[in-house]
Amino acid sequence: MALGGNPIFNGKNFRGATQAPPVPQAQYGQNPYGQAPGRAPGQVMDAQGGWMAQQQNMTHDQLQQMYNQPAAGPAETGRMTFDDVIIKTAACLGVLVAGAAVTLFVSMSLASLLMIVGALGGFVLALVNTFKKQPSPALILAYAALEGLFLGGLTRVLDTMYPGVGLQAVVGTLSVFAVTLLLFKSGKVRATPKAMKFFMIAIAGYALFSVVNLVMMLTGLTTEPFGLRSGIIGVVIGVLAIGLAAFSLIMDFTSIEEGVRNGAPERFSWTAAFGLTVTLVWLYVEIIRLLAILRGDD
Repeated sequence: MALGGNPIFNGKNFRGATQAPPVPQAQYGQNPYGQAPGRAPGQVMDAQGGWMAQQQNMTHDQLQQMYNQPAAGPAETGRMTFDDVIIKTAACLGVLVAGAAVTLFVSMSLASLLMIVGALGGFVLALVNTFKKQPSPALILAYAALEGLFLGGLTRVLDTMYPGVGLQAVVGTLSVFAVTLLLFKSGKVRATPKAMKFFMIAIAGYALFSVVNLVMMLTGLTTEPFGLRSGIIGVVIGVLAIGLAAFSLIMDFTSIEEGVRNGAPERFSWTAAFGLTVTLVWLYVEIIRLLAILRGDD
């Protein structure tokens, strides 16, 4: 995958695994799938790409049929495809929605507790999955389930305070995702090295501000519901954060595109799905928080 992209893709996950084993090239008399006719199951091809002697016993029609077979594509050779990423991302989002739905059928106090459990557990699994050398579908789906509890509890709390804010956040997240994807597909927005340097500086500053804001809220130095993120300052920072999350989607798309182009192994489609899920969760949280700040200022 591209170096300098989403940190989830740049960690140990893709190092040493950016290219799947090459597909054997078809030679004269050799099956384009790399397996010669007459080869017994489990038998290994010799170093000279042999089996020519056995092919002499094949009829002309059999040889013609063999050569007319289509070459093996990425799916047949165990490489990552866009379809793999879409399916696995849909699975992660499905589990996330199911986790969020749980908070709708419990009391408000329990929903708040599940929100905290989901936030802490999701944070831990996010770190585990980010630095894990090989992707683990079970851990990635578990992360999605915990984030579902967190987002469901958060949405229920804020929607109680500001009715309708949850639906608005969902629509806003889908809209930003769709626009970002269209801009990326059109080639108008790309994760260039210059843009990524700006992103890293901006995300570092945003992370520092978020830590300071959290400390001030926990120590009682600010009594506002969102700490320093209130009023016009909160709106400006919220718009900036949504922009950073949107650019993070561009980085995700770039990493996925290059992974497919370079023939990354199919199992890393789970890493791609995990990266997209993390970014979408971040984007949703920023949008619903910005909407709550705007509604609170009414």
